[in-house]
Amino acid sequence: MSPSERLAALRDHYERLLEVNRTLEDQLDAARERRHSLTGEVDRLERENETLKTSSLYVATAEEITDDGVVVKQHGNNQEVLTELPPQFGDGLEAGDRVAINDSFSIQDRLDAETDARAQAMEVDESPEVTYDDIGGLEEQIREVREAVEEPLVNADQFAEVGIDPPSGVLLHGPPGTGKTMLARAVANQTDATFIKMAGSELVRKFIGEGARLVRDLFELASEREPAIIFIDEIDSIAAKRTESKTSGDAEVQRTMMQLLSEMDGFEERGEIRIIAATNRFDMLDRAILRPGRFDRLIEVPEPDAEGRERILEIHTRDMNLADDLDFATLAETTAGFSGAELASLATEAGMFAIRDGRTEVRLEDFEEAFEKVEDGDPKDGVPVAFY
Repeated sequence: MSPSERLAALRDHYERLLEVNRTLEDQLDAARERRHSLTGEVDRLERENETLKTSSLYVATAEEITDDGVVVKQHGNNQEVLTELPPQFGDGLEAGDRVAINDSFSIQDRLDAETDARAQAMEVDESPEVTYDDIGGLEEQIREVREAVEEPLVNADQFAEVGIDPPSGVLLHGPPGTGKTMLARAVANQTDATFIKMAGSELVRKFIGEGARLVRDLFELASEREPAIIFIDEIDSIAAKRTESKTSGDAEVQRTMMQLLSEMDGFEERGEIRIIAATNRFDMLDRAILRPGRFDRLIEVPEPDAEGRERILEIHTRDMNLADDLDFATLAETTAGFSGAELASLATEAGMFAIRDGRTEVRLEDFEEAFEKVEDGDPKDGVPVAFY
């Protein structure tokens, strides 16, 4: 073999060694990444294993702090126990604070108010987008709500100069879908108040004292977010007329209502907090919730008349591409008995029929078909079956 051939062979061998080396380096890098991944997985499994071996903690409330210790009440069974105040909490623990306790009722941690999952039942909106322009046919109701809720928040000095206290609360009552919730949101928008909504049914709880605690949480949250408007929907679910029933469920509902009445009476100055409630069953409400000092204004929100329906249709179709010959007055006359929510559904369905036909313009015949569909879903006596 000539020197040049030997040199070429050595070069080929060297290239093969370099290729093997690169392959081994790639395999080593992959093995290192795999080791790193497995190490992380082992750490995660070890943490999970430690968590599984750790006893669960229970949520409780520090009811009273005495020289002998702390009286804690466990949530759920309402069992009260006197336990020692751990030195690490010192003077930081106060009556009413939520704590985590172990099986022996020893306090392990102090919980923030936000840790209570029951707050998830509250809808908090810092700036509702609904305005008075989005509400049609309720001019008188808007005026009364603004006087009772908006004016005390934006012009409190006027009440002081006249020498009267602003209304304590407003109760909106009327059929479903007439705009009670929208009215409350619009007031919150106008006043830049935090809008806190809760359904009355959410206040009905299984365990003794839970509903009353949630009512207190509701008003505490409003105090933290002042100015605030508390809106309680379906208030009839907790404020229905009291009966002689002795069942534990009825008794708990009545305890929740009594807590609500106590908060509304306001033994302390309520500040910039206003209460609005709504119900579809005004006839079911207990007289105690209706007396002056709790709800000073009872405002009926009826189904819209022809003029109101025309205005509502204009509101819900203002962003739609409508045919020029569409007559809102005729539509309003034909939809007698429709609520605001049903008129909104009618406009949406009309737009869907236009899309189905491949058009961008909504015509009268689309409203005719939408009317028949909405009517089939919710029959109404005395309503025509077509537009004329």
